[in-house]
Amino acid sequence: MDLSCGGAAAPLLAAAAAFMFANGVQFTRYGVVHTDSPTATMIQIGAAVGCYWLVAPWFLQSWFWLQPAVLLLAAIGLFRPFITGNLAMAGTRRLGPTLASTMASTSVLFGLLYGVLLLDETPTGMVVWGTLLVMCGVALLSARGRLNRSWPLWALLLPVGAGALRVLAQALAKIGMESIPSAYFVGLVGYSVSFAVAVLVNARRRDPGPVRGPGFKWLVIAGGCYALAILCLNQALRCGDLVMVSPIIASTPVFSLLLGRFVFREAEMDGRAALGVLVVVSGAVLVSFQ
Repeated sequence: MDLSCGGAAAPLLAAAAAFMFANGVQFTRYGVVHTDSPTATMIQIGAAVGCYWLVAPWFLQSWFWLQPAVLLLAAIGLFRPFITGNLAMAGTRRLGPTLASTMASTSVLFGLLYGVLLLDETPTGMVVWGTLLVMCGVALLSARGRLNRSWPLWALLLPVGAGALRVLAQALAKIGMESIPSAYFVGLVGYSVSFAVAVLVNARRRDPGPVRGPGFKWLVIAGGCYALAILCLNQALRCGDLVMVSPIIASTPVFSLLLGRFVFREAEMDGRAALGVLVVVSGAVLVSFQ
């Protein structure tokens, strides 16, 4: 399940991943109101890993398991998406959605850092400026309303840590695909390990939320969206540099806002939001034409 690379494949795949991530966010909102965050995350991961194993007879090759890089891909599953998702949710609870989303936009800077230090990539001037534009645009989209300042300073590390770990997972996935050239297999291993972690953590909780409830179907749909998003993201990383892919993935809030406004009818587009969309799209265009 790997698409060919060439031309504008990497930025288009990254944009498709951002779009599917945004869909997952929207469906999660419907499901999480009926259970708690760790249980909702477990259901989503379970749905995603189910999607990957369902198509395994057609796309899984046995020699993949014999490569040392499997351990690296498994390590990704130890923290993404279960730990990163819960860090992000904890940040939202502590800081509120405005400040948490703004701090999470710093993930694009980690994309530059990991790309240079871990992958020996060389970002062009257009990538640097585009990255900064994306970060500023996401901050504009997030900066709405008054901030609640009754939070401890360390709480800022929650959304920043979630973003840093997400981009680290992208860098490790790109390294792993140098010896196992399969975007599908990266998702399969990572999600399988993460699902095991989620089940173990949920089993040790004293009062976990209900698994089967009114929101179950929405969380399953969200998990399917995330599975497809990770597949597109991994293939984008196969085709292009992390320093180019990461800022485009960071444009997910733009797609989420547009879906909320025009599909789910839950958000209004004011002047600040429109400006934020314009800035993010401008940054993403700059990055894609590196």
